[in-house]
Amino acid sequence: MFYPNERIALFIDGANLYSAARGLGFDIDYKRLLDHFRTKGVLVRAFYYTALLEDQEYSPLRPLIDWLDYNGYAVVTKPAKEFTDATGRRRIKGNMDIELAIDALEIADKLDHLILFSGDGDFRRLVDAVQRKGKRVTVVSTMRSQPPMIADELRRQADQYVELESLRDTVGRSHTDRPAAPLRNDDDYEYDDEDEDDLERPARA
Repeated sequence: MFYPNERIALFIDGANLYSAARGLGFDIDYKRLLDHFRTKGVLVRAFYYTALLEDQEYSPLRPLIDWLDYNGYAVVTKPAKEFTDATGRRRIKGNMDIELAIDALEIADKLDHLILFSGDGDFRRLVDAVQRKGKRVTVVSTMRSQPPMIADELRRQADQYVELESLRDTVGRSHTDRPAAPLRNDDDYEYDDEDEDDLERPARA
């Protein structure tokens, strides 16, 4: 249900999409993802949202962020917060919901169709608000991971839901397609559920 002449934009909740793809056993190839949606309509913007630890000497996200910046994505970041939970584990929290929602509402009048890559139920009200502007919203997430990543209320609100698993051959690459990542000792360091913990560099052309 995409129309060739409609103006579309992608809104990618980076942490949520990463977790969904990881739960399905593959990585997102962001070049292929962009190329795929360029065939679906007039792609106006592709936004990618993530939080970063600014005081880290090296972030595993930095190669991905740099690649996206140079290859057609508008990257939106903010500092993540580090804290120690009740069990003494160090955790990272960085929620980008507000940034994504504001950008979507600001640009909605210049679009016909918004594609949201997230299963977060907090976005239901955003989807409703955009629809009341006469725009269509597609949500991309998964029900096939354990646990499922898509909130039922968000799936019901969307004009259409696309199962991420169905895009595996189009926008994904298998974990075996890339060199193994170095082992990391995470015994005393844990990321919040809303944030990436080990994103890899996307595949080049």
